[in-house]
Amino acid sequence: MFRGPLEDRVEIAELNGTYADGVVRKNAATWGTVWAENATWDFFGQMFEGRDAIVGFWEQAMSGLEAVSFHCVPCMIEVTGDTATSRVQTQEILHMKDGKTRVVGGLYEDELGKIDGKWQFTHRKFQIVAEYNPSGD
Repeated sequence: MFRGPLEDRVEIAELNGTYADGVVRKNAATWGTVWAENATWDFFGQMFEGRDAIVGFWEQAMSGLEAVSFHCVPCMIEVTGDTATSRVQTQEILHMKDGKTRVVGGLYEDELGKIDGKWQFTHRKFQIVAEYNPSGD
């Protein structure tokens, strides 16, 4: 469901656009802006705490990629005051530096906060929904 003020939901959708832009350009400065300072990221059951730890892990993970195409579509945003929850579907084409390619469909389950007037992720949980060529061969 999409609930809450339209302006807030648009800002959250745009936040996902900023996230995707950072991924495609492999730009940690852009990508890091979407996270609250004390955010948590549950990435396949591995928990990262704090923006610096999240961005550090992401930079390491991205270092093995030659290129990535990343699309995300919010499929639910519910805003209640200065907090929100959302679900975001993702599709990624990952071209590794070793020449292998994977295609991943994923789902984020999110918690967000409006901090100093700006929406940021306070918690994201990622899971793969479907994957083609998981070994990259």
